[in-house]
Amino acid sequence: MEFDAQLRQWRHDLHRIPELGFQEHRTSDYLAAALEGMGLAVTRGVGGTGVVATLRSGRSGTGGGAIALRADMDGIPLTERGERPYRSEHDGVMHACGHDGHMAMLLGAARSLAGAGAATGIDGTVHFVFQPDEEHGRGAKAMIADGLFERFPVNAIFGLHNMPGHPAGGIATRTGGLMASEDNFEIRIAGRGGHAARPQMVVDPIVVAAQLVLALQTIVARNLDPTDPAVVSCTEITTDGARNAIPSRAVIRGDTRSFTPAVQATLEHRIRQLADGICAAHGATAEVTYTHEFEPTVNDPAAVATALTAARLTVGADRVDGDTPPWTASEDFGAFSNQVPGCFALLGNGAGGPSLHSADYDFNDDVLSTGVAYYVNLVRTALPAATT
Repeated sequence: MEFDAQLRQWRHDLHRIPELGFQEHRTSDYLAAALEGMGLAVTRGVGGTGVVATLRSGRSGTGGGAIALRADMDGIPLTERGERPYRSEHDGVMHACGHDGHMAMLLGAARSLAGAGAATGIDGTVHFVFQPDEEHGRGAKAMIADGLFERFPVNAIFGLHNMPGHPAGGIATRTGGLMASEDNFEIRIAGRGGHAARPQMVVDPIVVAAQLVLALQTIVARNLDPTDPAVVSCTEITTDGARNAIPSRAVIRGDTRSFTPAVQATLEHRIRQLADGICAAHGATAEVTYTHEFEPTVNDPAAVATALTAARLTVGADRVDGDTPPWTASEDFGAFSNQVPGCFALLGNGAGGPSLHSADYDFNDDVLSTGVAYYVNLVRTALPAATT
């Protein structure tokens, strides 16, 4: 089959069978079969449903070191809109973040490198890592806990994510923080409820919650350096009240985004301080739960230099942005790059059209070959064969 047609078939096949995190069984079967058909050594069940395929090339197979290329596998719990011929077969689940395209590009890179044999011009080992459960931020940690880097040691790891709104086929990255951490918080306010007609008899948790929501917005504005990007978002407020009854309890839920551990610590500390102080001022009490869901994705300078060289070889210097602004969305790749040097990059999916996590979203097949070429050039740049 002609290579571009093969890339599209892989992508469309994977689009039809989206699965949620740690449930990617059909996806894992499909990937393993394709990779084994290329003659690669395939290890399944890494971190649950993860798949790792290994290519060794050159005189020693290890002389030039080892790198990993990573793609995410899971879908999103959305019902797909549209009547495209490769529409999701799984009701209520779809590939609305482009992970189908990410997997197809990595399959393409594996086939290109494995098929070229000794002519690849590389000396070393490439591990093709297909990671489960990116969307909930648990898959990378599960693979790491399952000994990913002990079983498949690497000098660096690289990843690529499609980006709607960026010019199709353009590649962007940056040194340092590229994507944010995500921390979740829940503030449980305990007051004293009562009749809506007798407010003087109660401690109204709704009033407390309203003041607290507004106060939380001062953390970024007044407690952080203006050069430190961060977001505090309150996304949900619930109570146990009724139309004519002031509640006894209110719960505020939300999340924060930031790029450094120091800012993460400040956000958590101030949320707890404000909750305790404002509640105490009104005679209420607060319980705060604060959890770390995603680590920030921080790119290593040397890995970025390698990625930028590969990107310029792939699309030309005029279509490469080496200092793209940070993005406050979160990405599970950060757990990998916290363990070994890494570089995460963005591949333009084209201007206009639906955004990621939309029920109308579809990966742009026209950029599949660009992603494959970038990965191939990345391997050749990172693991060059010795000249004689």
